[in-house]
Amino acid sequence: MNFIISETLKAFKNLFQVDLDPQLISLQETRKEFEGQVTIVVFPLTKYSKLGPEQTAQVLGEFLKENLSEVAAFNVVKGFLNLRLSDNYWKDTLNALLTNPEALTIPSNGKKILVEYSSPNTNKPLHLGHVRNNLLGYAVSELLKAVGYEVIKVNLVNDRGIHICKSMLAWQKWGNGETPESSGLKGDHLVGKYYVIFDKHYKEEINALMATGMPEETAKKSAPLIVEAQQMLQQWEAGDAEIIALWEKMNGWVYEGFNITYKRLGVDFDKYYYESQTYLLGKDTIQEGLDKGVFFKKEDGSVWIDLTPDGLDQKLVLRADGTSVYITQDLGTAEMKHDDFQMEESIYVVGNEQDYHFKVLFLILEKLGKTWAKGLHHLSYGMVDLPSGKMKSREGTVVDADDLINEMVDTAKQQTEALGKIDAFSEQEREQLYNLIGMGALKYFLLKVEPKKRLLFNPAESIDFQGHTGPFIQYTHARIKSLLAKTNHVLNPVKPAEDLLDTELEMIRLMGTYTDVLKSAAQAFSPAIMANYLFELAKLFNKFYHEIPPLIKEENEQVKQNRLNLCVLTAQILKNGMGLLGIQVPERM
Repeated sequence: MNFIISETLKAFKNLFQVDLDPQLISLQETRKEFEGQVTIVVFPLTKYSKLGPEQTAQVLGEFLKENLSEVAAFNVVKGFLNLRLSDNYWKDTLNALLTNPEALTIPSNGKKILVEYSSPNTNKPLHLGHVRNNLLGYAVSELLKAVGYEVIKVNLVNDRGIHICKSMLAWQKWGNGETPESSGLKGDHLVGKYYVIFDKHYKEEINALMATGMPEETAKKSAPLIVEAQQMLQQWEAGDAEIIALWEKMNGWVYEGFNITYKRLGVDFDKYYYESQTYLLGKDTIQEGLDKGVFFKKEDGSVWIDLTPDGLDQKLVLRADGTSVYITQDLGTAEMKHDDFQMEESIYVVGNEQDYHFKVLFLILEKLGKTWAKGLHHLSYGMVDLPSGKMKSREGTVVDADDLINEMVDTAKQQTEALGKIDAFSEQEREQLYNLIGMGALKYFLLKVEPKKRLLFNPAESIDFQGHTGPFIQYTHARIKSLLAKTNHVLNPVKPAEDLLDTELEMIRLMGTYTDVLKSAAQAFSPAIMANYLFELAKLFNKFYHEIPPLIKEENEQVKQNRLNLCVLTAQILKNGMGLLGIQVPERM
């Protein structure tokens, strides 16, 4: 809509002798209760017109209608100027979309951006929270690629620490040499099993000590198992060959398990960082901060930063004994990632319980004079809840990602078989379809909600073929493909018919905004913007499909070709947009 902005600038120059800043011109989609497609917000412009909002809108509307053939009519509602664009404009838009292969794409911007997501611990399988994290990270990466960024996807794995030693110690004591092969368990589930076993025995020891009169906090620190686990961590840090070998073996099992889950989720990474290799980083950064006077030392030798002038608090950045805290290694890892890739921006996909941590991290890096710190973003997301009793979890506390995926595919199978439209499918085609629908339902349901919002995930509701769901959009795509197959139609741009239906114009308008939606979703790091746009398009197509006479029987060839072209374009946009969300659309359902 740059032509509207350009003409508005010209209007202010001619009418009011003002060189207006283009940034002041705000265009919005016209609200459904008013006539028009594009609305100019006039309030910020009254300062330059020296007229009231309605007068400014009226004068501007008259100028645009007189000077722009694309503007067919206008109306004024308070400080809003609603423009109705001509049918010819929408026909030209359709032709541009049909004849220009680049119309739905955005060229490279030459910038590099890094997205860090997943960040699992190697002592347990991925869970429901990780699923939202992975799907968000992947979708945001794909959206950013689509608007021209070079994207680097990285995974920082928490592969060291006391939690890892707990699983290792429990396996040493009670494992009897059990392996993923001998147990039939995925490697991450096997290691997670021993983490649970450790916790069970540890609690028994705590209770036994408390029964002798020991206070709970003392019992937690004195229980033999936790003492042994801490000794194991010290041995690991000292490079004990036997402990390192056990650690490598069990982490290897976990990675094999993670890779299976990642593959099923359809996510990938360009580079892995491991905490075992980064936990000592950051100490040079601390020294740099001390030299610059950004940090200060307390009497016990611990290093701190005072962020109270910034409305935060004092923050420990290095312990008195010289060991790192989380912020220490995060400072070092941030520096290392920038050294590795020299990206302009970097996104951390991490739950909202870490909001304060990232506020502190970014502020410290700015105070250290890291010019690239301005390009750091925390994509904060809310927790995912499940209706009580809807899904069992292996440990009774969190929902396992693999269980969730299996349940989704099973639910998809039940729902699809109940519709009874897959008799002609082979067994392999059926299994592929169940997986496609199940994963599409899961991904769409988790991505259609703004990341910051907490959400309630209901597996059955997510597979409703008539609801605001992934399967509804998938079904719409399959319906279009079936229609095109019956008519043997390939894209064939023809001069649009004289009289387009309102629904046809509405479809062209909506499809014409695809790249604008894409830019908005990428800029806001919000797959929800794209997800909701695709639902609106699918819903509008179904309205169009039910309003028009059967296309196969349409006798006016020009009308028929026009409408089939709309079908082709709709299918292409649904496929492109869903692909950016990591969701495949079937050719038939």
